[in-house]
Amino acid sequence: MLLPFFTALRDARVPVSLKEWLFLMEAMDKRVLTAGTRVEDFYHLSRAVLIKDEKHYDRFDQVFGKVFKGLETVGAGEEPDIGGVPEDWLKLLNEKYLTDEQKAEIEALGGFEKLMETLKQRLEEQHDRHQGGSKWIGTGGTSPFGNGGYNPEGVRIGGKSQHGRAVKVWEKRKYRNLDDSVELGTRNIKVALRRLRRFARQGTPDELDMDATIDGTARQGWLDIQMRPERRNTIKVLLFLDIGGSMDGHVKLCEELFSAAKSEFRHLEFFYFHNCLYEGVWKDNRRRHEARTPTWEVLNRYPGDWRAVVVGDATMSPYEVTMPGGSVEHWNEEAGAVWLKRLRQQWSNSAWLNPVPERYWSYTPSVGLIREVMEDQMFPLTLDGLERAMRSLAR
Repeated sequence: MLLPFFTALRDARVPVSLKEWLFLMEAMDKRVLTAGTRVEDFYHLSRAVLIKDEKHYDRFDQVFGKVFKGLETVGAGEEPDIGGVPEDWLKLLNEKYLTDEQKAEIEALGGFEKLMETLKQRLEEQHDRHQGGSKWIGTGGTSPFGNGGYNPEGVRIGGKSQHGRAVKVWEKRKYRNLDDSVELGTRNIKVALRRLRRFARQGTPDELDMDATIDGTARQGWLDIQMRPERRNTIKVLLFLDIGGSMDGHVKLCEELFSAAKSEFRHLEFFYFHNCLYEGVWKDNRRRHEARTPTWEVLNRYPGDWRAVVVGDATMSPYEVTMPGGSVEHWNEEAGAVWLKRLRQQWSNSAWLNPVPERYWSYTPSVGLIREVMEDQMFPLTLDGLERAMRSLAR
């Protein structure tokens, strides 16, 4: 009965040896678990006996959930319900569903400057609400201004993002802070972050130094207690977190990373930004408009021995990276690329973690632009990507 479980683990490249499997069989034979025990109890026993490294927990959970699915779901995530039609699809009744050919026929107005010039002209001319159409500011339609319609390059005014193509967004959006107390589904992120470690004994001597105590006692002839500072990780990490917009779909993963980083690094500072780094960052998303920290201040406050990690999907209009005024939320005097270059100059040990799978990066021009500015130090937010990023930052 249990042999398919063993073969499934081997097929999934979980390093389970025959000796460990025999230990598990011996434990079952000696009735470590009583007859009729729950599958969950067997899950904990088999994981404790078979798995030697925490980084294999996730694959073990997947295999266990698949093999014992008919009995009880243990260690595997629930499948999302995709049977019903999402409620959001029904809210905007006037949205037009265009074919690829029709979308291709709708051309951009001719660049960022022309787009903003035309918006200014529309605001001066229009006085009433408009729905549908291809010119005025309204809902639905194919105009480059408004919301609920389609245009390959426009300004969204209010509403919700439908296609993610807006080069500027005119609304006051509220973001929530990431929860750094979230319990991780697995410990794999922590294991990956531990590659970035450099230990030293600093601070108050509060730990018994047994070797020095024995040596001192032998030399002096009386008990000579020696103390020493605790051995700590001295790596200092600066974390920049993209929040809101297209990052809403990656909140859970970013919270897990944030929680793991706070537990692994004693010296950790964090700031939020939106889409691309500009002249200001913030600590609290509820007060991001009132309590911003100038980016120049951050650059001057933290010296070059810190490690800078930027977390974001790098998915935005190319204008946000390359042009002054390109930000979707405010008028930035300098392009985002300028600030990213300053980040690289200040913290040569820096990396960008992208939660979007690496195979999709080539479809988004802004990802390529940011990879170039970051000197190809962009890594996917996967276990392998984290390990590669930590090795790069540890140099």
